[in-house]
Amino acid sequence: MKVLFLNPQGNFDKNDSHLTEHPDFGGQLIYVKEVSKELANLNVSVDIVTRQIIDPNWPEFSKKLDYFDTTQNPTIVRIPFGGEKFLNKELLWPHLKEYVGNILAFYQNQKIDFVTTHYADGGYSGVLLKSKLGVNFSFTGHSLGAQKMDKLNVSHENFEDLDKEYHFSQRIMAERLSMKYASKIIVSTSMERYEQYSHPLYADVSEVENDSKYKVIPPGVNTEIFNDDLTDLDQETVAQIEKKLNKQQKPFIILSSRLDLKKNHISVVKAYANSKDLQDKANLGIFLRGIPDPFTDIHKLSENERSILTPILEEIEKADIKDKVYFFDLKSQLALATAYKFFSKLKSVFVLPSFYEPFGLAPIEAGACGLAVIATKNGGPSEIFSDGSGVLIDPEDIQDIVEGLIKGLNNYDYFSKKVKKRVLENYTWKSTARGYLEVIEGGVKLPKKTIEKVPSLDAKEIIIDFLKNKKI
Repeated sequence: MKVLFLNPQGNFDKNDSHLTEHPDFGGQLIYVKEVSKELANLNVSVDIVTRQIIDPNWPEFSKKLDYFDTTQNPTIVRIPFGGEKFLNKELLWPHLKEYVGNILAFYQNQKIDFVTTHYADGGYSGVLLKSKLGVNFSFTGHSLGAQKMDKLNVSHENFEDLDKEYHFSQRIMAERLSMKYASKIIVSTSMERYEQYSHPLYADVSEVENDSKYKVIPPGVNTEIFNDDLTDLDQETVAQIEKKLNKQQKPFIILSSRLDLKKNHISVVKAYANSKDLQDKANLGIFLRGIPDPFTDIHKLSENERSILTPILEEIEKADIKDKVYFFDLKSQLALATAYKFFSKLKSVFVLPSFYEPFGLAPIEAGACGLAVIATKNGGPSEIFSDGSGVLIDPEDIQDIVEGLIKGLNNYDYFSKKVKKRVLENYTWKSTARGYLEVIEGGVKLPKKTIEKVPSLDAKEIIIDFLKNKKI
């Protein structure tokens, strides 16, 4: 059985190049990689179909075909479209018809049994492919444009300016079409289904009350990497950390998300800076990628990342806590997992203070390595940790963050044991892949129907009408 994963943005290679260094190289890529690998282990022939990039700044993605390992399943298929240079995901929209046209040419003599699509651009590509071949597809949104609009406080007055930057007109229409024509919408939690897909911008196409339209499949943890067993393979990263710590043995509060405004690092830094109790109990550890010392290397980051990191550094200096805050340069998933394991031996806690988190893969990875978990109450974590295996916090309440961190540190043994059990019983990529296989096998049995005419990729009128009638 041949299954395609459509993922036009970002890219893939065996070294996880640029992962978390760029907004297009976030958790979605880990998700696609891990699910595809586990599906391959279930004897499904899997191709991840992404973009060929021939750009000296992105040399890892120039080969037409690539692989994660010697099994050559999954295969990474890089389709040329939109020119040769790297393009941010917001700039791919005009080129997706070319992407699908070149997919059709590449697979012209092969049978495609099913397609799984990821993010809005992948979903729209699935719609275009269905319009030509009739092949059924699933849609995994990962995050949706309507929620981003709400978080950015998009209004009728500022919509035109924000649309130029974020391309909401294209994204919302791509999502609407994906929801309408997908044989199955895959969500990480039931909360995601009922809260996100019921948004007024989707309500007429998302069929949120139709159980046959949705399947809840939680993401998982690669337990071969994320576990609490330090081995010889971890020694290089351990040595790097120990050198920086210089024999200091206090627990740590760990922040490891990429630098993104919605991840809300600053609130944890403020909580720590304003709590003598926290400072006495633990140090603060912030994981970065590519810059060992942000105080001297910040110029190496993008303008957006600098705008997030600068207030953090200012807060640290203002509170005079530079001796209690450590920055770690971790360049891969393996190094990240090693750091989690190392800090779990110091009875440390992991914190995810996002304003909203659709699921929350990072906290279950950290939990699998033995860290106690403190996470935002907004979104997926409230479902994941509904059994009390993690501490839920209000990301906009500094005092609540302080109290949550203290609770995790004071009760480390309890939370560490409980979250490890929770992850191993409920959140592995093997179980995620089995969920996908059920969707695939169901989709293959459905009749193939082409789409007569795909509407233009423009939801501007729909959005403006929504904004005009929106209750403030």
